[in-house]
Amino acid sequence: MALIGAVALVVIGPEKLPGLARMLGAFIGKAQRYVSDVKAEVNRSMDLEELKKMKDSVESAAQEVQNSVQTSSNEFEKEWADTTAQLTGDSWAANVTTPVPQYQNPQKKWRLKRGTTPHWYKARMGVRTKALSGAARVARFRPGVKPNV
Repeated sequence: MALIGAVALVVIGPEKLPGLARMLGAFIGKAQRYVSDVKAEVNRSMDLEELKKMKDSVESAAQEVQNSVQTSSNEFEKEWADTTAQLTGDSWAANVTTPVPQYQNPQKKWRLKRGTTPHWYKARMGVRTKALSGAARVARFRPGVKPNV
């Protein structure tokens, strides 16, 4: 390295050597960026290929699961049809019907329950029991004036 530097100093000269070194550094930097871009592109393409393979394997597994579910559902439907065919004959279980209970509203009286809260409890808890107008509210909270409430 020192030998190359000494030859460059003699051949090029001390005046042009810093500019040449700067230009050489810029070219090396561009080359390194180009190489890293190419590596990144190759890695992306490899990842893309791996993702495509993974996608294909997942799709094939999903197709297999779907096929197995369809076959098992077909088998279940056949067994169900056979079982119901046996029960529809003279079986008493097929003729039994259970009544469906009708919906009844619970009839909660929440307004009545809310009204049964004692006034002393509401006053202690800070619940408003009376509505005040804007002027009455201002008069109530005005310092130095006693309200007529």
